[in-house]
Amino acid sequence: MSSLARNLQEQHSQQRQQAAQPERRKALRQRVTPGEKLIWAIFAALLFFGAVQIVSAQSEVYKVNKDIQEMKASIKEHEKANSDLKVQVKELSNYDRIMAKARELGLMLNENNVKVVQ
Repeated sequence: MSSLARNLQEQHSQQRQQAAQPERRKALRQRVTPGEKLIWAIFAALLFFGAVQIVSAQSEVYKVNKDIQEMKASIKEHEKANSDLKVQVKELSNYDRIMAKARELGLMLNENNVKVVQ
């Protein structure tokens, strides 16, 4: 009986040890609540919206810069054309050329009818 008593005593001591040890709970997976999902969805939407706004703003800046460059090129072309026309006006308003053209058309220079204006 001593072995039976010993077995019972060991079982009681094992039960006490098991009772003394806290039960190990399985680690619960932290689940994402619907509120957190909503917050993350709103954050993602705002992030996407901000990215789209930045890209569209950069696109507009690029377009305006391109228009500015085209206008500068157009202005340079017009300035060159104007300077060429000024040179042509100077060449055509040469006194000798005007006199030759006047004689060709039958006009004569009368020194008595010439008045000098200052």
